[in-house]
Amino acid sequence: MSSQPSWPVNTWYVACTPDELTSGPLGRQIGGKQLVFYRNGDGKVVALADFCPHRGAPLSLGFVNVDGDLVCGYHGMVMNCDGSCKSMPGQRVQAFPGVTAYPIEERYGFIWVWTGNAEAADPALIPDFSWFDEPGWTYGGGLYHIRCNYKLMVDNLMDLTHETYVHASSIGQTEIEEAPPESFKDGDTVVTQRTMENISAAPFWKQALTFNDLDPEALVDRWQISRFTPPSHIMINVGVALAGEGGIDAPADKKASSIVVDFITPETENSIWYFWGMARNFKADDAELTNTIRESQGKIFAEDLEMLEAQQRNIDDNPDRDLLKLNIDGGGVLARRMLDRMIKAEQSGA
Repeated sequence: MSSQPSWPVNTWYVACTPDELTSGPLGRQIGGKQLVFYRNGDGKVVALADFCPHRGAPLSLGFVNVDGDLVCGYHGMVMNCDGSCKSMPGQRVQAFPGVTAYPIEERYGFIWVWTGNAEAADPALIPDFSWFDEPGWTYGGGLYHIRCNYKLMVDNLMDLTHETYVHASSIGQTEIEEAPPESFKDGDTVVTQRTMENISAAPFWKQALTFNDLDPEALVDRWQISRFTPPSHIMINVGVALAGEGGIDAPADKKASSIVVDFITPETENSIWYFWGMARNFKADDAELTNTIRESQGKIFAEDLEMLEAQQRNIDDNPDRDLLKLNIDGGGVLARRMLDRMIKAEQSGA
């Protein structure tokens, strides 16, 4: 990995979900750093460099003991939560140099890690997704490991024109590419939005209308509003409403809508951890519906995975080829410019 990463460092990234920590320590590379995550005796999540100070074994191959300490699985080195060496059978190791501990926050059903200067880690800098915790909302999602640069996924989600082709059997329809998107900055975020009026619903949205007790064959007004928050969080307000009922502002009983949740965490220059899901505020207590939507959405995002990995291979094989930019790429271009400014400021010491 280059000494100058292509992503912001002094920022919060989604590292994992709580259920990934139920069976012991979790090793995961985040932003080029090999980290280990576990819960200590107080139930608090801890993140350390995944490197035993004794012989360099991954601490993630160890276990959490009854006291909530992380024990190396090679020779039994026990680590403190601050990364210092606590003990080792038959040895005096308290003076050993320890490993880096990383700031952690557990919020909105995810584990967030700060990968840069720990003194700058301010929990208030985690974007506000408070609707995760609001009554009447529910969420279902998953995780994909994708072999592509994280900016390619940002491009993908800030330009939904590809739905017509990549997702033709689910959320795609020709009306998407016929409706020009509008892209603009909104404070510290980038927004790309598109609306389509008086059209037939795509297959996925026909299903959603049915779930919401609406006629799946009715003409609808459809919207897509992608909002990028650096470093790599994208929330997409999507939905359909019965035609002429106000679109996104239609009464709840006249529409089916949700928020597509996208947390993109760089692993390396050419791989990411992609936390995907959908939050909705209709029939929130219907667990079977949540599972049905999760399964359907997972298939849709698997199509993105296949395309993005093939795209990355092509780019790697053709390093001298420039990628073209069209009007549909406006949101991705603005997002990349915002990221480039953040990265340049970090690397210049600003």
